[in-house]
Order: sequence, then structure tokens, then C-alpha cells
Amino acid sequence: MFKLALAAAQADISDFLIAELARFGPDRVAEGMRYATDGGKRLRGFLALESAALFDVPRDQAMVAAGAVECLHAYSLVHDDLPCMDDDDLRRGQPTVHVKWDEATAVLVGDALQSFAFELLADPRAGDAAQRVALVASLARASGAQGMVLGQAQDIAAETAAAPLTLDQITQLQGNKTGRLIEWPALAGAMLGRADPAPLLAYARAIGLAFQIADDILDVTGDAATAGKALQKDAAAGKATFVSLLGLDAAKLRAADLVAEAEAALTPYGEKAHHLTALARYVVDRDK
Repeated sequence: MFKLALAAAQADISDFLIAELARFGPDRVAEGMRYATDGGKRLRGFLALESAALFDVPRDQAMVAAGAVECLHAYSLVHDDLPCMDDDDLRRGQPTVHVKWDEATAVLVGDALQSFAFELLADPRAGDAAQRVALVASLARASGAQGMVLGQAQDIAAETAAAPLTLDQITQLQGNKTGRLIEWPALAGAMLGRADPAPLLAYARAIGLAFQIADDILDVTGDAATAGKALQKDAAAGKATFVSLLGLDAAKLRAADLVAEAEAALTPYGEKAHHLTALARYVVDRDK
């Protein structure tokens, strides 16, 4: 049931983005935007759709938020892959944008995807004026200097720090770098449904941290061909991760505890949240 729902959401989000990005021409930046948003797990978009569904928000309305967060996420990956950042040649099993074209194109593609995410949220299809303002403002906070960008800066600073990060420091770093963009689609669902966001925020914070712990585990135990990206780069660089700080078995236990926390946070929604419950388990059981 969950896999079918996720596959349907992936297809629907892809169709939405293809249609929306078709308005742009055949130039290199537009081509790069379409390339960078093609594929992926669509977990953030799925989270927006499922969170909104708890409150019977029309799927077409929630799809705008799902598409926006996927564009924002794609921008972050394009920039994260650049030589001045993580310097990756492979993403989703394909050459990264700067490898396929060049660094300047990658910068511009990322810039364009970021601005397009906010253009989508400003569209009347996303909700009334108050909802659109709330969506735009909250995504700006989640993705900017108080959220994802801050986390990326903390990650870069850690590479030249005198000592490896502590567990508390890496938890804060990843809460910004990865967690904030997982929290946002859950909050978007509550905003669209004019509902109390607290239970969904607790849920999303738990799966956001579990997601990063699972990534660190996959970096050690995963297969590069399956993951579609280079693995074991953190270990080679001597960077602290949840696995290096906790050990592999303890990291797996911590991820399982976070899944239990996420499931408990969904209690107010009952059976209606069964796909979100399954998503919490999926983030730690995935192989890529």
C-alpha cells in the first residue's frame, strides 16, 4: 500500500514539474532545471501531499507545495555537488549538473530552481493570500540562513575545525542542513489545512534526524551503484558522522528509536496517517 502510494506520488509530482517547467524554453538553464528535477525519491513532496491529506486539502492544491519543495531540494543538491562544496560527479546515477554542462550553468540552474520554488508558492493555486504568504515565509526560513544554508555552512566549517564535531553539534548541523527541509512539507500540510502544526512538526523532526542517521549508515554499508552517488566520502575526509560517533549498531538503534517517536507523534490522526507511519519506517530501511 505504501509503495503504491509513494510511486503514485512520485509520478504525479514528476508530471506536475514537467508541465510547470515546460513554460521555459530550450536554453541551457531551462534544460538544466528539467534535468535536475528528474527522478529522486520525492520524499519531501510525498510528505507535503500526505500531510495535507490528513486535513482533506485538495491534492491539486497540495501538489503546488510538493512541487515547490522538490524544486528547492533540487537546487540544494545542484549547489551541494559543486567543486566548491562537496565536489560530487554523480547524482541519482547520472552526471551532476556541473559535470554535464559546467560550473556556471550549475550555479544558474540552482538559482533558477530556488526562485521558481517561491514562484510556485505565490501562485493562487497554492491557497488564499494568507496561506501563500505563510508558505513563502516559512520555506524561506527553512531553506535560508536560519536553516538549510546555515547547516551547509556549519558542515563546511567542520571540515577545517580543530576537532571533530560532538554528537550535539552534528545533531544541530544536520537538523539545519537536512532536517529543516523535511520539516517544512509537514508544516505546509498543516498550514494548508489550517491545523495545529505541533504533532506534524514532532513527527518530521524525528524522521529528519532518522533520515540523516540512515544516510550515514548507508555511507558505510551501502552500494554505490544502488545509491547512485559516491559513498564513504565522509570517512575518507575524517568527518564526524552519527556512525563514527555512536558506532554502527548504536546508530541503527537510535534511528529505530526515532521511528518510534515519529509514529507516536502521529497518534492524533489515527488510521488516516498510515502512509506517514510507513514513511517513517521507510527512511531507515531504504537502500539509497
